[in-house]
Amino acid sequence: FATKRGAEVDTDQEIVAIGSANVAAGLFSGFPISSSSSRTAVADQAGAKTQLTGLLAAALVLGMLVLVPGLVQSLPLSVLAAVIIVAGAALLDIPRLRRLWRVRRSDFAIAVICFLGVVLVGVLEGIVIAVVVSVIEIFVRAWRPYSAVLGDPEGVPGFHDVSRYPRAEQVPGLVILRWDAPLFFANSILFRDRVRGLVASTQPTPRWVVIAAEPITDIDTTAADMLVNLDEGLNTEGIHLVFAELKDPVREKLERYSIYETMDPEHFYPTVKAAVRAFRELDQPPPVAQSSA
Repeated sequence: FATKRGAEVDTDQEIVAIGSANVAAGLFSGFPISSSSSRTAVADQAGAKTQLTGLLAAALVLGMLVLVPGLVQSLPLSVLAAVIIVAGAALLDIPRLRRLWRVRRSDFAIAVICFLGVVLVGVLEGIVIAVVVSVIEIFVRAWRPYSAVLGDPEGVPGFHDVSRYPRAEQVPGLVILRWDAPLFFANSILFRDRVRGLVASTQPTPRWVVIAAEPITDIDTTAADMLVNLDEGLNTEGIHLVFAELKDPVREKLERYSIYETMDPEHFYPTVKAAVRAFRELDQPPPVAQSSA
């Protein structure tokens, strides 16, 4: 509703208000309260503009209870249900669902699951189902994230996905892998297998595997242990695991994990370009000393 009106909502303030009201209700034997999309829809369709609508509605209910308590005693529940259904129907945004279908099928599926859960099971249960499905979807995305081998395309600054730039230059003996997710227990083995697969499929066999780590926002202890084992295994084959663009907070975590006791601290570079330059410098033959006549 805030988006519909071009307004901003302070969610912290909303939660504090609802919590404070419920604390007060508990102290003075009142009813617990919460927000309600259906009541908000009814008020919106009636032309409500401010939260004064809630105070006015409370005053009217109190007046009816005191002055005419039997006025709506015989009102069929179907009438009240019809009011809620009409108001709730306004919340069904068909154009937005069509857009979700076009741009992101997973969000469309979650929306449909939430709708069916509310209709078939109940409002609270349907929302809980949607939240659980959303968490599972987030977990799956983090578990199997997108990763890309990077190259240097002509005329385009920086290093980019070779699947998007097939003619991008790749340095022989060097593989650059971008991992687009945090590294944690659920995807650490997938990361290891991805690196191992690249080493096995790249000719000539790379001497450096550079991880473009800017998208990696976290590394947990399980993933850190995996990195140590992976680095040690690659070292036995004459291959070094190198990181570029790793965020400072993540590097600080690696320091706490004592990862630098086994991994070379010099194999952490501020940019991918700096890592590639360092690799190329290693490949350059040493200058030949000229003897004086």
